[in-house]
Amino acid sequence: MEKIKETIEKLIDSLKFQKAELTFDDEHRRITLIIDDRIANDRMDMILPSLDHIFGLIFRKHGERPYVLDINYYRRERERLIEELARAAAKKAVLTKNDVELPAMNAYERRIVHMEIKTHPDLLTESTGMGKERRVVVKRIIEE
Repeated sequence: MEKIKETIEKLIDSLKFQKAELTFDDEHRRITLIIDDRIANDRMDMILPSLDHIFGLIFRKHGERPYVLDINYYRRERERLIEELARAAAKKAVLTKNDVELPAMNAYERRIVHMEIKTHPDLLTESTGMGKERRVVVKRIIEE
């Protein structure tokens, strides 16, 4: 694990961010990277998935399961927003008695929705669509 951390630290140093602070949380398998760089912050939607992919390759090369990368708490905030969206969809499905289709999401985000809706015994979720158009539908459980 130390070799992986060393490799990741060297990679971050080579990117020449104005200021970068890297933290490994082994218990929760998360890496938090705090960067103070305006250009990087403006392109977080591109930087996070790219670095996440590279870090995943580094972990796999060393025979380890990858950690989840979060840069400037972008992912944590995104998770919170998706959980909120799932709760709103649940409320709407119960009130309107109709299925609620959410926008297209990646697999990680869809999983967050599925986990959030599991807490509602009257509802279930189903993923539909293909590729980048894959989305979650929140449905009421109809008792007969």
